[in-house]
Amino acid sequence: MTLPHLDDQNLILDTDSYKSSHFLQYPPETTRLFSYLESRGGRYPATRFFGLQYLLDRYLTRRVTRENVEEARALIEAHGEPFPYEGWLRVVEVHGGRLPLEIRAVPEGTVVPIHNVLMSVTNTDPELPWLVGWFETMLMRVWYPTTVCTQSYHLREIIRAELEKTSDRAAEELPFKLHDFGSRGVSSRESAGIGGLAHLVNFLGSDTLEALRVARNHYGADVAGFSIPAAEHSTVTSWGQQCEAEAYRNMVRQFGKPGGIFAVVSDSYDLKHAINVHWGETLRREVKESGATLVVRPDSGDPPAMVRLAVNALAAKFGTTTNVLGFRVLKHVRVIQGDGIDETTIRQILQNLTVDGFSAENVAFGMGGALLQKVDRDTQKFAYKASAGIVGGEYRGIYKDPVTDPGKRSKDGVLDLVMENGRMVTRQYRTFDTDFPGSLMRTVYRDGEVLVRDTLERIRGRA
Repeated sequence: MTLPHLDDQNLILDTDSYKSSHFLQYPPETTRLFSYLESRGGRYPATRFFGLQYLLDRYLTRRVTRENVEEARALIEAHGEPFPYEGWLRVVEVHGGRLPLEIRAVPEGTVVPIHNVLMSVTNTDPELPWLVGWFETMLMRVWYPTTVCTQSYHLREIIRAELEKTSDRAAEELPFKLHDFGSRGVSSRESAGIGGLAHLVNFLGSDTLEALRVARNHYGADVAGFSIPAAEHSTVTSWGQQCEAEAYRNMVRQFGKPGGIFAVVSDSYDLKHAINVHWGETLRREVKESGATLVVRPDSGDPPAMVRLAVNALAAKFGTTTNVLGFRVLKHVRVIQGDGIDETTIRQILQNLTVDGFSAENVAFGMGGALLQKVDRDTQKFAYKASAGIVGGEYRGIYKDPVTDPGKRSKDGVLDLVMENGRMVTRQYRTFDTDFPGSLMRTVYRDGEVLVRDTLERIRGRA
């Protein structure tokens, strides 16, 4: 038996199964619900909010059709759940397929301390309050780009601090110090795109081409990030071990142009030999005369130890200058470590450089799975919870307060984010009828339309 193909664009189906039964569970005469998103804690003390515009633009601007409703009803009822058929028909017939929701959020790129509202959702049709919960599943996914952006931001701050201590070119160097190697390590093309772009809010270096597509289509960025020619093990080892130096010479001749920069993985056989003999003797003159910068990439062994070895060996072979802060800078060469990079190894590598008297500008980092994949919703403990409603014409605060886990107590009220005495705080109203004076949040979506579209350039400026 061949079953009919389900529409990939059917918005109704992008929810958790049990959500379809919730329209029968709210108190009678419920006409309004209000839910909010927050980070309840986690690895970092603040989050850098990003990715909602993509979700809204890509998904919630779609129109629900009668065909979508009929398809969803057939599947969900066969699946074992009741289905709010009349409600979804109302979306089609009364609202023209546009979702009667209002979404407010902090501007993307804003750094917000944990335990504060980041986004809120409410219904604009009193007959369809359950829609607020229906789209929790989709809207909650903003946790992913926000968490990637947050981790990338905090790593940037670690690197920035070391650059400012050891480099007289900190502002120029910083944007290219953490390079995204994560595309092959994520679960989908979409993850690569939105996760890779979340990183590019903070940096300009990336090998995740999909992030550039998402940036252009949804954030008005012509070219969001940049890369350089770089060798991989196959392009080196295909020459054979006896011709390793020729593989390296080919890289110099292909890409060693004045002002250029290119990277060569150099641990295919023996990193020490590659640096001290192939690069440091056989090819040293060609590298210097090319006018380009060679970036040597160690790719195995203990990252802090290998970077330390590489920097010191390259200094001995190519020489250094001393900057105005008194730290040494390699001449003609740099190092990029792209294996085993996380917050711990970044800190160790930077500390080693300082101890050895080298500027942080000598090293860049490549981060793959740890950047785009080694995060989950609990990294920053994201939650989307109902906090207020109108039942029988009366306002009602909604919250949970589990005795077994006080950290999961949710907020109640119609929530807003404001600045008080120089710090961001969440304000709790006891009415839906407010104009949110002094709000840091904006209405970004209403009734099927995206109302605010930020460019990546503007988002990058918020920190």
